[in-house]
Amino acid sequence: MDTFSDTYRHKGLRKNLIREIREKGIRDEKVLEAMEKVPRHYFFDEAFVEQAYSDKAFPIGEGQTISQPYTVAYQTELLQIKNQDKVLEIGTGSGYQTCILLELGAKVYTIERQKVLYEKTREILPLLGYKARFFCSDGSMGLPMHAPFDKILVTAGAPLIPPTLLDQLKIGGILVIPVGDEKTQNMTLVHKTSDKDFEKIALGSFRFVPLKGDQAW
Repeated sequence: MDTFSDTYRHKGLRKNLIREIREKGIRDEKVLEAMEKVPRHYFFDEAFVEQAYSDKAFPIGEGQTISQPYTVAYQTELLQIKNQDKVLEIGTGSGYQTCILLELGAKVYTIERQKVLYEKTREILPLLGYKARFFCSDGSMGLPMHAPFDKILVTAGAPLIPPTLLDQLKIGGILVIPVGDEKTQNMTLVHKTSDKDFEKIALGSFRFVPLKGDQAW
């Protein structure tokens, strides 16, 4: 990809993708509007523009993927992002999900364990006009120096909910994390109701790459 061009064709493909996601059950119009603004093909090599607007995950190197658009929309909808929410994202990956959060007005702190992906997203997102705070570290440990967070989003499958992340969530905050084995996980929504109390809801099966770290695989 030599330039960041967003043509009428790209916008048309994106509209079709948003229509497909809406038909699959996403109802939050703010999430859909944010996804329509972010050119997903910017995160793909030029030869794969058609795949960019299919509702499918796609490899991005380093054993990672850019998540299926429906999954991005589903997780984002669960977070109930409000303007100026302080959000911790675990697993920057391509940076696509990061951009969606930023479009919704969040202040994003994003962690990527793979240095190659970290360097790439830290370079590309500002060129696209998106400003986040990037960290290359163990996502399962969160960012205690920057806690607490209004919302925490984990974009990799974990064997359990890392206690460190629960500690870094504000009272009243929301954590969204896929929890299960390395093949399939249950999307889990956690509301922090007090310092020590949490409401957890399992919302169905998904498949993510595994979360690596001291409190993960």
